[in-house]
Amino acid sequence: MDFFEAQARAKQRTSRLLVLFILAVLGTILAGYGAALLLVGRGEGRLALWQPGLFAAVATGTVIVVGLASLTKWSQFSAGGAAVAESVGGRRVDPHTTDLAERRLLNVVEEMAIASGVAMPGVYVLDDEPGINAFAAGLTTSDAVVAVNRGTLDKLTRDELQGVIGHEFSHILNGDMRLNVKLTAIVFGILVIGLAGRGILETLGRGRIRLSGGKNKGGAAAGILAVGVALMVVGYVGYFFGRLIQAAVSRQREFLADASSVQFTRNPGGLTGALRKIGGYGLGSSMQSTKSTALGHFFFAQGFQSMFGGAWATHPPLDERIRAIDPQFDGLFIEPPEVVDVAREPWARPGRPRDIAGFAPGALSARPTPARAVEAIGMLTAGAVASAQDLLAEVPATLRETAHHPQSAPILLYGLLLDTDPAVRGRQQMLVGQHAGAPAAAALASLGPALNSLQPGQKLPLLQLTLPALRQLTSQELDAFFTTLDELVHADGRVTVFEFALQKVLLRHLALGGQPTAQIVQIYSFQAVASEISHVLSVLARTAHTADGAEAAFASGAAQLRLLEGRLALAPAEQCGLEHLEAALDRLATASGPIKLRLLTAAAHVVSSDGTLATSEAELLRAIAAALDVPMPPLHTVN
Repeated sequence: MDFFEAQARAKQRTSRLLVLFILAVLGTILAGYGAALLLVGRGEGRLALWQPGLFAAVATGTVIVVGLASLTKWSQFSAGGAAVAESVGGRRVDPHTTDLAERRLLNVVEEMAIASGVAMPGVYVLDDEPGINAFAAGLTTSDAVVAVNRGTLDKLTRDELQGVIGHEFSHILNGDMRLNVKLTAIVFGILVIGLAGRGILETLGRGRIRLSGGKNKGGAAAGILAVGVALMVVGYVGYFFGRLIQAAVSRQREFLADASSVQFTRNPGGLTGALRKIGGYGLGSSMQSTKSTALGHFFFAQGFQSMFGGAWATHPPLDERIRAIDPQFDGLFIEPPEVVDVAREPWARPGRPRDIAGFAPGALSARPTPARAVEAIGMLTAGAVASAQDLLAEVPATLRETAHHPQSAPILLYGLLLDTDPAVRGRQQMLVGQHAGAPAAAALASLGPALNSLQPGQKLPLLQLTLPALRQLTSQELDAFFTTLDELVHADGRVTVFEFALQKVLLRHLALGGQPTAQIVQIYSFQAVASEISHVLSVLARTAHTADGAEAAFASGAAQLRLLEGRLALAPAEQCGLEHLEAALDRLATASGPIKLRLLTAAAHVVSSDGTLATSEAELLRAIAAALDVPMPPLHTVN
């Protein structure tokens, strides 16, 4: 299942979820109406089963309360994955941590991010959770976070941790995170009535409701007690069905995420080892904090005891998950060590396994061609992960460290824009001093030797690593950063492909990461965006090929769009500057998945029509994919 198919299925599940939510609300309304009938009948001494006015009042009140509660929870989590992680006590991992287990976690997440082409997620640890568990949260790939329990770091080997993180990246790539947030908001909306009833009963029990009136005091207390009980019963009727919805939506996705993790790592023993340790550990995958209850469907494994014979279970049983990967599973679980000795793990080097079964060394390092890269979007492979490990190992440690801090990450990106021409480079360094201050200019100068050792293909992946740090900047700091960045780009009076790509990737990811709910789809017709598609392919053909080869390159891409046959034409060279891409890409970002897929397929054929792929062509293709909110892995290029 590719990225676009997975996104489409996530939307279908959202539609089914809406239907189930409506049914659950109807059930809550009926339960509320029944409770209201009893209360009214108790007061009036009669009980008419059908009272339209009462039913309308109950229905209206229920819809308003449930709707407002759901919207409130959605609003809380619409700030992005960080808001979800922090709501359950998550702590952002300091990129400069000296904790070896936390550094190992950061390395694994970095590898997965670069291999898949997604923005580097924020990384969180739940320090007070000793169970083995993890989750991914967010609304888009640009605001995603990965959070793990302390028990996950302490109990799992690197292989096992990689299997768990691969599982969570499947949820990131498959659109499951947004559905999880919607599901949380819906269940909370249904539950809020029961919470209100419980609050009334607890307040009454503690004597905090003071009643006056002598004879009426007992009757008033009884009335309040009856209302509290009714609300709690009604709320928990809805909650029962909400939990059933939560479980039904979640279980099948876990099998898919497990299969994807094995595909990513080509190491089934890593994932099954983690699952077997959960089964053999006294605390298993249980969550201690009640704040995590509403997020049960987010987690890697069952976080809370399932009731009603497993009907509320958000995850399949451990033995079923293991046998789906390893049919020869003997049913035995593993008691994990107190703490895994991270320093003594037998790895050839940090971030790379000694062997991945079934892959020759050359195959592990091979990166996909443009057309295959489009086909592989959202489908991490062992080869891509190994290539990411190689790339990270080759990037100077100084630059990787610089990428992780909010104050130094902008300086690193300034450095990536420094020109090879000494005169232009000197002017750019002066601009950094003027806009960012003398300390920033000095820090930039100190990075010079490391920057000079960078290969062209390492620059965009390094940019990916800076995104969590940049998201921590204030709006004023970001404005100043982008102003300086723009000055550096235009210091020589022209915009290169890399400069365009860097700005486009940054602007899109940071804008979407800051406002993840801004991602919308409103165009479903190829005809509606024919001129924009034509323009993108024209710019690619003119930029990637000579004047003689542009026509053939354009035709190669246009042939992939049969629905627009006869409507696409190569634009004149004077209309094909990089600056002409902005408006077209902004409109295409609101197009549906099938349109984006065909456009990227056509674009891949344009840039590779001559049989070679330069770094600048790969960067432009990845920038276009980022502008469309589609993660594309690194490509094999010829510098």
